[in-house]
Amino acid sequence: MNQPVSHDHAHDHAHGEHEHSHAGHAHSCCSTASAPAVVRTSESTSSGARLSRFRIQAMDCPTEQSLIQDKLGKLAGIEQLEFNLINRVLGVRHTLEETAEIERAIDSLGMHAEPIDEGADDSAQAPSVGATRWWPLGLSALAAVVAEIIHFTSLAPEWVVAGLAFAAIVGCGLGTYKKGWIALKNRNLNINALMSIAVTGAVLIGQWPEAAMVMVLFTLAELIEARSLDRARHAIGGLMQLSPEMATVRQADGQWREVEVREVALDASVRVRPGERIGLDGEVVSGQSSVDQAPITGESLPIEKGPGDRLFAGTINQAGSLEYRVTALAGQSTLARIIKAVEEAQGVRAPTQRFVDRFSRIYTPAVFAASLAIAIIPPLFLAGAWFDWIYRALVLLVVACPCALVISTPVTIVSGLAAAARKGILIKGGVYLEGGRKLDFLALDKTGTLTHGKPVQTDFKLLDPTFEDSAQRLAAGLAERSDHPVSRAVAQFAATQGVVPNDVDDFAALAGRGVRGTIDGQTYHLGNHRLVEELGLCSPRLEAELDALERQGKTVVLLLGSAGPLALFAVADTVKDSSRQAIAELHELGIKTLMLTGDNPHTANAIAAQVGIDQAEGNLLPEDKLHSIERLYAQGHRVGMVGDGINDAPALARAEIGFAMAAAGSDTAIETADVALMDDDLRKIPAFIRLSRQSAAILTQNIVLALVIKAVFLGITFAGMATMWMAVFADMGVSLLVVFNGLRLLRK
Repeated sequence: MNQPVSHDHAHDHAHGEHEHSHAGHAHSCCSTASAPAVVRTSESTSSGARLSRFRIQAMDCPTEQSLIQDKLGKLAGIEQLEFNLINRVLGVRHTLEETAEIERAIDSLGMHAEPIDEGADDSAQAPSVGATRWWPLGLSALAAVVAEIIHFTSLAPEWVVAGLAFAAIVGCGLGTYKKGWIALKNRNLNINALMSIAVTGAVLIGQWPEAAMVMVLFTLAELIEARSLDRARHAIGGLMQLSPEMATVRQADGQWREVEVREVALDASVRVRPGERIGLDGEVVSGQSSVDQAPITGESLPIEKGPGDRLFAGTINQAGSLEYRVTALAGQSTLARIIKAVEEAQGVRAPTQRFVDRFSRIYTPAVFAASLAIAIIPPLFLAGAWFDWIYRALVLLVVACPCALVISTPVTIVSGLAAAARKGILIKGGVYLEGGRKLDFLALDKTGTLTHGKPVQTDFKLLDPTFEDSAQRLAAGLAERSDHPVSRAVAQFAATQGVVPNDVDDFAALAGRGVRGTIDGQTYHLGNHRLVEELGLCSPRLEAELDALERQGKTVVLLLGSAGPLALFAVADTVKDSSRQAIAELHELGIKTLMLTGDNPHTANAIAAQVGIDQAEGNLLPEDKLHSIERLYAQGHRVGMVGDGINDAPALARAEIGFAMAAAGSDTAIETADVALMDDDLRKIPAFIRLSRQSAAILTQNIVLALVIKAVFLGITFAGMATMWMAVFADMGVSLLVVFNGLRLLRK
């Protein structure tokens, strides 16, 4: 009954529709409005369409994305474009026989498209700023400084100053001019366009040394910023390095040989020695050892592993040697899915990011118009000097650029997502990272969430003496067909007693009630108190027996025949120590708690009292859990829901944030949950809330910092006291400050 949750992301959250943008790459400030990561270019889709992927090194901001989108969108046979600006990869879904036409179209934009082999990882060759050659910038900086010195000391003619300055601008500014020209052609006033206009204007009014120094400082700041942002991206991409490149695999002749992990097939036998990293997901076949799963689940203590236990790629084998059977290919491991999910999450724009984008769309053109007005109106109508006012206008263009404002959000969000992934918390987008701080009520499932989810049978009572020899066989037959923890406890107890279960036909699970099946032509039920009531088989005497067991915190299921109850089985679960601590931490954060369970109210209240939960509701069907969430919303609360079973899916979907427990063992949870906790430690939820609040605080600090410093320098500019190189320090200095402030999240 309890299964890995399938949390449908088609649902409409209260926090708005998911939007995609480029987040966290080196030039997030390139655009004032980020285009979607997936773009449909055709209304109809073809069943014969295929996906081709290309690495485009020049595609480093949404300006290039817009160019490519416009160009390829006009080609027949292209149905969808998928942009991964982080790794500079373009996916094209098309019906063309060859990709040469796509490559030619991209080449015509001044970019080169390099086809990527099918199955290759996007981040395998992701470019890094670390390889940038610094010597051209160094020579340009030297030329700019010498030009400035000569200009002030008049040691040489002015044409020498102009020559040195021109060399400096050409040496480090051609890339900026190229991007600026692309932006202007597409009517996009980004930082490259504004800087190109400012430097060109300075040259035209004879301010050669200043123009050179501005371009050098801008290029230097961009490189430092890019290196800093690489750190945020590599915090996620570095997870892939956790998986070793080689694995020791048994060959057909029985020999063991080192093989690249990407070539290892499903069901292959792999051996891992003490101290080695595990290369692929698998299931232990032989051996005993402890495994450090911190890279996947964030658990601080090693986990004991033996035959039948799951292993995850990237984890570390410690004490003993293990042999395991491969259950997932290298590109489909839990680690690979986590990395893919976090990369995709970077494209889900947070509310603050959407606000900044909207603000920038208005702010940047307004600043450009103001600069134009400052350059023209005072000289024409107020007898101002043309040179002075044009210079002030150019300074204003530089100082007012929204670069710091635009880049402040994605770097903080990416750092937060990476920090959470290190803790074993997989957040599926900035919208949830921001939304966590707003939660004031948390609803929790009981079994597997607050408790271990591995109850054991504690009581058995025969209710119909005529079934003395068959009751346990009938119950075991029904129980072993169910995956609900209570049913498993009954089946396991029967197995330890040597009970041989009956064969069951026409088996059916009854959500929130129990199971039904046909044995030897007769229909039997194994279910809870609710099912007994629905079938009309309850009695005052039975009620008393059930009440006594339930008050002890036990869950009771009954074997029911057509004539009435045949036997009862009591099962008890144990509360996790981490649950008590997690609830205490949530209360410290001001968050109230509600337990929702299909168990009887007595058991619900007993468990809630042990854990310290504020409220508990029992005897709930899946739709009842949903109604409980709706009721909290109606009372004005912001609600999160924690669960690990299919019964929780409606409530998880309705909650503002749905948390899936123990997601490392569930493909669907990693792919569909809003927030997936890689292990079953509930303390990760208060950790997530704290991270959300810290991220929100840093976002606010960055935005306030950017706007206040802009306002101060705008005032200085209008007063005529600012110079262009001061403007660059103001703009790029603030950009670096917000980047470093956002990166603080990675240190926690």
